[in-house]
Amino acid sequence: MANRSPRFFTHVYRLVARVPRGKVVTYGQVAALLGAPRAARAVGTALRHMPLPLTKKVPWQRVINASGGISLRGDVLRAEEQRWLLEEEGVAFDRNGKVDLERYRWHGPRNWKAPAWDARLEKR
Repeated sequence: MANRSPRFFTHVYRLVARVPRGKVVTYGQVAALLGAPRAARAVGTALRHMPLPLTKKVPWQRVINASGGISLRGDVLRAEEQRWLLEEEGVAFDRNGKVDLERYRWHGPRNWKAPAWDARLEKR
């Protein structure tokens, strides 16, 4: 999968790297900001396959699901790490494990323009 969409993945990493400390963004929001509003799962795939050196530069923990929760993805330890990292940044969780998106959501960079790319070209 990583070889099928490297440019999309790069756009995901660049955008997520701009999410400020103490803020969160949803998978769908990242996809929409990149001009691919139906690609929320691809955003998750990009983050799951992020090269190890980028994990220190791209704050992957700031991307959560649309209901304000952490997606488990079958890796409970990573979900615990994600919550711990967000709490260290001052992001609070309610008793149901949800983040108040009204309070913590980042709405994207000012004057943002989706990158010019054509998903059809990446399937070749």
